[in-house]
Amino acid sequence: MTDTIPPRRPLTLRDVSEAAGVSEMTVSRVLRNRGDVSAATRERVLEKAREMGYVPNKIAGALASSRVNLVAVVIPSISNMVFPDVMGGISSALEDTPLQPVVGLTSYKPEKEEQVLYEMLSWRPSGMIVAGLEHTEASRAMLAVSGVPVIEIMDTDGEPVDCCVGISHRSAAQDMADAIVDAGYRRIGFVGTALGMDHRARKRFEGFVAQLGKRGLELEDREFYEGGSGMAKGRELTEVLLKRSPDLDFIYYSNDIVGAGGMLYCIEKGYDIPNKLGLAGFNGVDILGGQPMRLATIDSCRAEIGKLAAGLVLSRMDTSKASELVKLSPKLDRGDTMREPL
Repeated sequence: MTDTIPPRRPLTLRDVSEAAGVSEMTVSRVLRNRGDVSAATRERVLEKAREMGYVPNKIAGALASSRVNLVAVVIPSISNMVFPDVMGGISSALEDTPLQPVVGLTSYKPEKEEQVLYEMLSWRPSGMIVAGLEHTEASRAMLAVSGVPVIEIMDTDGEPVDCCVGISHRSAAQDMADAIVDAGYRRIGFVGTALGMDHRARKRFEGFVAQLGKRGLELEDREFYEGGSGMAKGRELTEVLLKRSPDLDFIYYSNDIVGAGGMLYCIEKGYDIPNKLGLAGFNGVDILGGQPMRLATIDSCRAEIGKLAAGLVLSRMDTSKASELVKLSPKLDRGDTMREPL
């Protein structure tokens, strides 16, 4: 004979109040950290709630406050090495606050971003942190009338909805172009992601080519790829590029991961780096520290962007403030793969 197991039901304030021997109002005050409750009572209520596994109904609380203690973070991907560092910065800034980050992924698709923003905003978060400045009209409209702090991150080359924290990708690529030319390189190639919906990569490429033009040079050759970045992709495309254009004396990669793959290929083939062939990437990814050479790169200020964005959410929760644009200045690191200026 099988015993009948009663159906499970969610715990309520009444369950906690009965277990702690206090009123439901007292439990509510303790859990919301409001009101005049003695330390002993507060500890008893919290202990009973923990023992029972009680989780407050945030939707019910939001009906009264119009906000929940969530910060919605909308990013393209977590497989891209850039965004875990951003999330680390956000989490560290929110660590000692009631707010918790919750992540939505868009896969670099504008229509997916619309869906994610709609769902996130329906929960009435305490703030929105969104990667990038390019959105559909519907997405911009939702963000503009959301009534919560909106912080767009990573990029400052455009018109933000509210606040913005990031770097100028065009300027960063221009700085890289100047450094390459100042070091005496003249026959320059490029390997990078196809210039589709990754707007920041597109802006870097445009800024790089434009600055070379100002210095009297043209890009000698280029190779684009679809899909995710990887070291194997960097090896493969570097081989293709150098076989087609063996006289290149510098290759600029759209990110460090692909650049590291290209660097390993060139080391394996015996290229004289950086004297005869220079290499550089973008992002300043920490995990590449164990490579045989340090790839020249520009730091994209990822963790700092995350911290500052979360700080703006906190500072704008209770008061109406003017929009802020926080533009960081990334630093170039020549590593071992770029000559010093002539």
